[in-house]
Amino acid sequence: MLVTSLYLRSLQLPFRVFAMALLMKSAMLRSRSFSSAHRLFSCRRIHNPDQISQKIVAVLYEGKEHASFNPKFLGCTENALGIREWLQGKGHEYIVTADKEGPNCELEKHIPDMHVLVTTPFHPAYMSEERIKKAKNLKLLLTAGVGSDHIDLKAAAAAGVTVAEITASNVVSVAEDELMRILILLRNFLPGYHQICNGEWDVAAQSYRAYDLEGKTVGTVGCGRIGRELLKRLKAFNCNLLYYDKFSIGEEFEKETGAKWEENLEEMLPKCDVVVINVPLTERTKGMMNEDRLKKMKKGAVIVNNARGGIMDRDAVVKAIENGQLSGYGGDVWYPQPAPKDHPWRSMPYHAMTPHVSGTTLDAQVRYSAGVKDVLDKFFRGESFPEEYYIVKEGKLASQYL
Repeated sequence: MLVTSLYLRSLQLPFRVFAMALLMKSAMLRSRSFSSAHRLFSCRRIHNPDQISQKIVAVLYEGKEHASFNPKFLGCTENALGIREWLQGKGHEYIVTADKEGPNCELEKHIPDMHVLVTTPFHPAYMSEERIKKAKNLKLLLTAGVGSDHIDLKAAAAAGVTVAEITASNVVSVAEDELMRILILLRNFLPGYHQICNGEWDVAAQSYRAYDLEGKTVGTVGCGRIGRELLKRLKAFNCNLLYYDKFSIGEEFEKETGAKWEENLEEMLPKCDVVVINVPLTERTKGMMNEDRLKKMKKGAVIVNNARGGIMDRDAVVKAIENGQLSGYGGDVWYPQPAPKDHPWRSMPYHAMTPHVSGTTLDAQVRYSAGVKDVLDKFFRGESFPEEYYIVKEGKLASQYL
């Protein structure tokens, strides 16, 4: 019996060893699984910016008493692009101000520790090289709208700051406004309007310099998204349409609109009754419409400029209006913005100037506010934006700013 018992125990020993090995292996696997999961969770927590509080500063114009008049009026300080609750709900700090000038302004207080600055072309926060150097935490400069010339792009690139804008958000708005201003200038509308406001009635004072748009030659300097939308709308007026740009848009577009490509700006200008400026403000385009180029234009032509005020030689425009080289100038862009009270464009004759409003219609505000939210959401998640939104990416400037 004793021999038998010892023999049976000897048979059971390998099974016990095997079972013990299985239990140890299982414990090791569970430990490794937990360790891997823990490392994965820790990695996501560290590298997901959505889990880290960011400081976002937005510089917008004040809505004042108008802020509550329309729920689509999102672009003012009071309504804060409609993203305040969303940002604060994610744990981010959101500062909104209109105070952007001078060493003691509200913006200056937040520059050293802000992560994102959102600003607009309509009330731009000028981000100079000095300001960018102060902004040690700055990662993203975002334009709610189109046009980033208020930013020192080379300084942003050197600092590794991404610059982006909500491309195409107000293309239709600006193109429609350009068409409106062309008609206002050609029809000599404003003198008649002022007559009525002043209780006067003098048909001759308006009609002696009023023209139809039909049959006129209209040329756009630059033919990007806004220029193309303008040409599409002008086709219905039976105009002779020209466009100057670095490259031809192509036969399909030219057939659709009837527009013709002009390779040389100096050759296009004398042909035009109306010239519309549709290029971004860069080092290459700054002051490009100078006195020499204005003299090359057809005498009595009009210019519409909703692009940027710095593209024009300010004093040359005044001189051309006063001596009759131009019969009118209209637009909504100035330099600087807001324009000083003594800016000569305010008081020159035959102008159709307004504050910078063409790209901030209520419809445009809805589009660029939604675009800002989408870009910030991607930024928090560490995702890329649509490629056409980038002005500075990974230290490189977009082609139109080179």
